[in-house]
Amino acid sequence: MGSDVQSQNVRRVLIDGIGVGIASAAAPYLPVFLTRLGADNFAIGLLTSMPALAGLIFAVPLGQFLARQRNIVPWYSLSRFLVVLCYTLTGLVPFFVTDYAVLMILLIWALATIPQTIVNVGFTVVMAGVAGPEGRFYLMSRRWSSLGITSAIVVAVAGIVLDRIVFPLNFQIVFIALSMGGLLSLYFSRRIELPPQPAPPQTAEPSRLARLYGWQRAMRQHPKFVETVSSQFIYRFGLAFAIPLFPLYYVRELNATDEQIGFIATVGGAVLLGAYFFWARVTKKRGIRFALLTTTAALAFYPIIMAFTQQIEIVIALAGLAGIFAAGIDLVLFDMVVSSYPQDQAATFVGIQQTTVYLATFIAPLAATTLATNIGIPQALIVAGAIRLVGFAAFVLFGRA
Repeated sequence: MGSDVQSQNVRRVLIDGIGVGIASAAAPYLPVFLTRLGADNFAIGLLTSMPALAGLIFAVPLGQFLARQRNIVPWYSLSRFLVVLCYTLTGLVPFFVTDYAVLMILLIWALATIPQTIVNVGFTVVMAGVAGPEGRFYLMSRRWSSLGITSAIVVAVAGIVLDRIVFPLNFQIVFIALSMGGLLSLYFSRRIELPPQPAPPQTAEPSRLARLYGWQRAMRQHPKFVETVSSQFIYRFGLAFAIPLFPLYYVRELNATDEQIGFIATVGGAVLLGAYFFWARVTKKRGIRFALLTTTAALAFYPIIMAFTQQIEIVIALAGLAGIFAAGIDLVLFDMVVSSYPQDQAATFVGIQQTTVYLATFIAPLAATTLATNIGIPQALIVAGAIRLVGFAAFVLFGRA
């Protein structure tokens, strides 16, 4: 791939990230919207975990399907647009449904997991193809920085709008408007040019049992991939455990306004502008292991400290600190996975890795919200931190091995 094409691809990836940043600014408000519509704790956990169930089912088959495609870019681009379109559908629901609005919105996001699964698998393959083995930190630090600052600004504006328009029209307007970022993403992401993927060998379709044995043989041949995914699974479980608890804590424990919730998300996203560049330099000077242990240890204590915090100003400051360390985790975990499998089998191995991610994000939120109903939201946040500490210990042991 020529240097001109590669530079154009990098530009398209960055602008695609801006479009995604606009649309993803709606994400922090989705569980808040459901909570204000009257959703219970379990429904908020379901919002995170139910899409993961479909991803758990489809990740590997879709990874294998993408492996057979000569050009993976159109599938990645269109699927991203379909996911973003779900914010438009979410905004339209209250116009037509009132009594079952929460159920309808949950159904929309459950269906969204099929294109989201394609995005998750395709994203790693496309970004690795654009960046090459030497440019992953360069590309991803800049993409995630531009995405983060875009999302941070738009989240702040959206929070101001939400507090000045009557409910639920405020959320409907915000969701529909922000989903327009998907058009920008679609236009630029579909223009990414990658060399055709090598066609897989033509063989008879194996049975499920034979396919399972094949995966087991592949795992035995690549123990580094198994160790990496196993360690990440524990920590990602702890990350996913806290996801539904934070918006519940903001609304029910802190009684935060939509503008305050938006400012929390804004600060957490704004720090990403410099944080990704910071961690890219840290990993270059100190190594990936140093960044891995530093970031995972710091984020393990975040939900624990949050559980004892009642002042909104402190919550905002904690969100900023957490955003700094979260940026390092994004970069390190992405690089660890990409470097642990053979690149000529990328789609299949990423599909397997995404299956473990979906398993964590399916079980953890339901367990978290069920626990929060029984022992309280602050106590459940402490449990989330404890799980992350176990994941941190797994990374320490993995490094020694």
